[in-house]
Amino acid sequence: MVSPYRTQREWLSHALQRRSVLEAMRRPQSVLTGLDPCDADPMLIRSALHHGTLAGRDCPVCASERLVVLNYVFGDQLGQFSGRIKSTEELVEMEQQFGEFKVRVVEVCPDCGWNHLIETFILGDGQRRRPPRRQQTVEDIYG
Repeated sequence: MVSPYRTQREWLSHALQRRSVLEAMRRPQSVLTGLDPCDADPMLIRSALHHGTLAGRDCPVCASERLVVLNYVFGDQLGQFSGRIKSTEELVEMEQQFGEFKVRVVEVCPDCGWNHLIETFILGDGQRRRPPRRQQTVEDIYG
């Protein structure tokens, strides 16, 4: 698959870890070290329902067709916008607006709660910039 990003670097796939978790779930005698892979936070499920992009494949746990992918962005140069969800189109725009930021791609199934980090990578044109000025948000106005 060809990446839509021109400046993508330090790409890391978490496919092996994902496969390991899925195999452990299928073996009744295995223990998942206290973690339940189908324990998506309610806010994560809400985000998936409203901001996610269909993954184009079925959920590996419950076979639901509603498996969704979310792109979270993090970085010092993003200022107050770090930690937000962005679409692929927005990420393409952001590549030239910011010097460097990290993208974490998470898949979420709103039906069974399955969630797993799929990949991480860095985008940006490499030019050091100051974070944007803080803009007043609804939370600032209404508390």
